[in-house]
Amino acid sequence: MREIELRAEEFELFRRYVYERVGISLSMQKTTLIKGRLNKRLNQLNLTSFREYYDFLVSDESGEELSLFVSAISTNVTSFFRESAQWTWLESYLPALVASKKEKKLRIWSAGCSSGEEPYTILMFLQHHLRDFEEWDIKILATDISSKVLAKAIKGHYEAKNVEALPKEIVHRAFDKIRTENGINYQIAPHLQEKVMFRLYNLVTDPFFFKNRFDMIFCRNVMIYFDDPTRHDLIGRFTTLLPKGAPLFLGSSESLTSHRETLKLLGSSIYQRL
Repeated sequence: MREIELRAEEFELFRRYVYERVGISLSMQKTTLIKGRLNKRLNQLNLTSFREYYDFLVSDESGEELSLFVSAISTNVTSFFRESAQWTWLESYLPALVASKKEKKLRIWSAGCSSGEEPYTILMFLQHHLRDFEEWDIKILATDISSKVLAKAIKGHYEAKNVEALPKEIVHRAFDKIRTENGINYQIAPHLQEKVMFRLYNLVTDPFFFKNRFDMIFCRNVMIYFDDPTRHDLIGRFTTLLPKGAPLFLGSSESLTSHRETLKLLGSSIYQRL
């Protein structure tokens, strides 16, 4: 594979473009990472320079190349029941949420859902802790800017190593076993899969027009790529979609320094709408 150099002026073009389109803030320290991760793509397209790739990227009206670009420069590391302290907190919060409901309906947003582990974990959690789970109207909106990871999430197909840390009871109720030439794999059960609506969505530029508010929002390890103004704006928009008392879950490395008049820190990067 040819090693194509990334010049400073080319990096600046990408830096400005990705910030304007998706809010990702790239520092000059990311030059080597960008070059390494995108060289393969340039070779696939038979391009000879990063300027050629930039022109190809901005001319793609479908948005598919932008999705591939974002997948290449970001890290999609996730797992089932990630951030264990948050699930412990949610277990204590759930009875009050259930008691407050006039009808058995829950609406949840998994923003930056990656390959699906987060929205499916939410359903596994609810199935385990709601005795009358089947009687509830539960819908999870699961969004991501990467069509690549969304395709995997929609498929709901995971290797044995992805589920080995889960309790056997949860695995039995949430997955169907599939025999493959590489051994046993696991498919999310249809009765859970049908409760998730996966959508390609840009948190920075797409409109926040939703019919209903959400009972909780998960946006974990997404804002680490954003600068402070973008974070501030996004949190403000999330807040308008949460009723009083509802939680917003961020990643363990993320914290808020603003919106103290509307959000209260409860611990473990959990914020409550005031």
